[in-house]
Amino acid sequence: MNKKIHAFSNDLLGSLDAVALADLIKKKEVSSEEVIETTIERANKVNPQLNAIVTKSYEQALSNSKSITDGFFDGVPMFFKDLTQIKGLPTRYGSEALQNAAPSKITDPIAKKILSMGFVNMGTTTLPEFGLACATEFPNAPATRNPWNLDYSAGGSSGGAAALVAAGVLPMAHSADGGGSTRIPAACCGAVGLKPTRGRLLLSKIFQNQLVEVAIDGVISRTVRDTAHFYYEAEKYYHNKKLPIIGLVDAPTTVKYSIGFEQKAALGETVDAATAKALNKTISFLEGMGHILKPVNLPEAKQLKQDFKDYWALNSFLIKRFGKRVFDKNFDEKKLTKLVKGLADKAAKNMLKAPFLITRLRNSYKMYQQFLQQSKIDMILTPTLSHLTPKIGHFNMNQDCDALFDKMEQWVQYTPFTNATGCPSISLPINFDNATGLPIGMMFWADWGADKMLLELAYAIEKAKPFKLILE
Repeated sequence: MNKKIHAFSNDLLGSLDAVALADLIKKKEVSSEEVIETTIERANKVNPQLNAIVTKSYEQALSNSKSITDGFFDGVPMFFKDLTQIKGLPTRYGSEALQNAAPSKITDPIAKKILSMGFVNMGTTTLPEFGLACATEFPNAPATRNPWNLDYSAGGSSGGAAALVAAGVLPMAHSADGGGSTRIPAACCGAVGLKPTRGRLLLSKIFQNQLVEVAIDGVISRTVRDTAHFYYEAEKYYHNKKLPIIGLVDAPTTVKYSIGFEQKAALGETVDAATAKALNKTISFLEGMGHILKPVNLPEAKQLKQDFKDYWALNSFLIKRFGKRVFDKNFDEKKLTKLVKGLADKAAKNMLKAPFLITRLRNSYKMYQQFLQQSKIDMILTPTLSHLTPKIGHFNMNQDCDALFDKMEQWVQYTPFTNATGCPSISLPINFDNATGLPIGMMFWADWGADKMLLELAYAIEKAKPFKLILE
């Protein structure tokens, strides 16, 4: 049985990226209304199998598509991750505790920014409860599935966004990343996922009062061009003066970089054979492009790992304790998952540690910067994840908190580092596993503010080895 599913066809969307689609709309070769209608048809075709959509805003999208703006992406469809508030739509954060949430009274700053670019909101996409897990599974609802192979996870926490983009429902979707939540599902679903430098974008309300600014919004796309143009347009709306401007990255780099690679998983865990093979192929590929690859050992970070875990627990405690005040008066603590309850209980027992772990996390950038300088490298290459995407059920949300978190730690070895440091990193769909047909993402990490360098390299990689679409 063919377990792959996609919505690509010879309709108006074809396999176009968002930049190409926006150009056709501007030239009036297609109308935005036609594009939105086609997006709805595609979503209806595959979502019953993918389980990637939470709230449908189709009628409003059709209405909004008739309004002309001067945004670059005027008329292009957009889904938002269901932790971003959109006025008039309920925000449930992937939690049964908020199934009765009232429609939001505000639109988050990041959503305002994205909509100002001309995107048309189609609704919201799935995430695990409060984005605290790395796969989009639920205690009492169908999991979000991977369009490359429906038996497998789409990753998380932006699993719904990645599944829809990879399946061809739309070319780009909103994501958010607090420990890998843009890059993990991008790697699982064969898409491009950039976690930008801390402070690069305005934030969803849920991220504005972080004790440590580990989480940041973003997008998942199928092409580097779409991601690059998104950040160029975003800078027109808001630019953080503490960061260098990315500008319009529209061509591959000609610079030959010194890239350090880590052959084993971080923090003593092992990389599986398929992932190790994919990494070695990537090293050879980059050397063939003229880059200098050198082995490095990531800095010892057992304390950072524990601090990040404790910070995850602290967030769970705050969610459980202040859910009614922060999210919605209908918040029902009793319906929280075992993961959130278990982490919250751990945090309650270790509350005196909180000031110290917060300080250490805030200072982690110094360790990272020193490592880059001492290693004399421009960036780091690792797999995005330490082993192949697991089957649905591996991260079942009904299992014991400790058992689930142990599995998450074994799989997510790399992505939290750049959340802690605030530095940018990007996952690219460079390799595939022959046995399962699943993508294997490779991740490039750079220094603070070096988003442009990552995008220029990504352009060069995409040009030398075009990313595979699910229909191929």
